Amino acid sequence: MATAPQAKSVYFVLGTPGSGRREIVRDLVENGLAECEHALVLVPVTDAANPADATLAALPKVEIRRWTWVSPELPAMELPAGTTVFFLSDAHADPVTQIEALKPWLDQHGAELARIFCVVDCQLAERHPVLAPWFDACIHFSDVVFLTKRAGVANKWMSDFVKRFKSQSFPCHFIHVKKGDIPNPALVLDPAPRRISQHFDFVATLLDIEIETDGDDENDKAKPAEDEDDGTLDPPLDSYFVRNTAGRREKELPDIRQYLPKQT
Repeated sequence: MATAPQAKSVYFVLGTPGSGRREIVRDLVENGLAECEHALVLVPVTDAANPADATLAALPKVEIRRWTWVSPELPAMELPAGTTVFFLSDAHADPVTQIEALKPWLDQHGAELARIFCVVDCQLAERHPVLAPWFDACIHFSDVVFLTKRAGVANKWMSDFVKRFKSQSFPCHFIHVKKGDIPNPALVLDPAPRRISQHFDFVATLLDIEIETDGDDENDKAKPAEDEDDGTLDPPLDSYFVRNTAGRREKELPDIRQYLPKQT
């Protein structure tokens, strides 16, 4: 009997160019994955070349590909069976639209979402308070938040930044990154969800719930009428996806491109 192809695990990585995303992925691939595991790293064309690329490419069983965002869909591509995918978002495009496109992309490719990461460039976030809604949106969907580029950032700002989310009972991990090294890669790669958003949660159906009746006849069990729907419970619409009558998102994010350093 032929075995079913192994599902691809996808880690979607939000963040900005130069924030250390590829250094973090390098550490997770090198120290978190088993030696026999293949990894595919998808880097947006808008990210400039990075020394971490050469280090990643030199690792055994690692492939790096560039991808281009064409709204409103993520690009279709071939994903080898059993591959662990690190999918870096395009920081020059709206992160919420990319997250919204991720769910159908996973279905299309027979892939499973492992976790969503957010890499916060603390120097950028401290320097431009107007970007707080942008980072808030990314962290809303994230299981793990990496705090990078902390040199020169006030300790009080760092403390207040994390405290604000913890006071709202955000379940995601907050990890302080030092020189691109992750203290516990296994903890980071654990696919158990810790995001506050329910957008990717499994949704049960009413048909999965057996309703008890007074009779014991099989016909007494509740069945949907032919003109009724199949009982599927729609997931709650995430607040970041809500649009007004003009078609614009009710929670609009600042255009982060205006604040990103020029790439060379």
